[in-house]
Amino acid sequence: MRKRTLSREIALRVLYAWEITKDPPEECLERYWAGGEDVSPDIKEFTDMLIHGIFSNRDEIDRTIVAYATNWGIGRMATIDRNVLRIATFELLYIEDMPSKVAINEAIEMAKKYGDKDSGKFVNGVLDKISKTEAKREKGPQ
Repeated sequence: MRKRTLSREIALRVLYAWEITKDPPEECLERYWAGGEDVSPDIKEFTDMLIHGIFSNRDEIDRTIVAYATNWGIGRMATIDRNVLRIATFELLYIEDMPSKVAINEAIEMAKKYGDKDSGKFVNGVLDKISKTEAKREKGPQ
């Protein structure tokens, strides 16, 4: 498994633990690393950056997701779908050198692996809209 793919999966586990336990996100992350999974410093660094970035910008990330998830409130989404969307939306909005195609494809694969049978389609639809609109917004009027 590629390093960033593993980082995203670990971030998903930490976000899931945070939703279930309601413990502070930093505590969930520390507990995960204390579990002894042996990962390279690159994986740990990217995972930590994802978690800290998502929680530092969670309100904006959630507003963005809701704006593009037609007729879906953030609390109404499946936990896995919601957190896969948070990871990918963070990547799309805040990581400059992240190709949107990579962020979207990784999210779709995670949604298919961990979500239900329709998760991949749902995640793809929301992220495609975010990607197209945010790219237009960055470029400005043509």
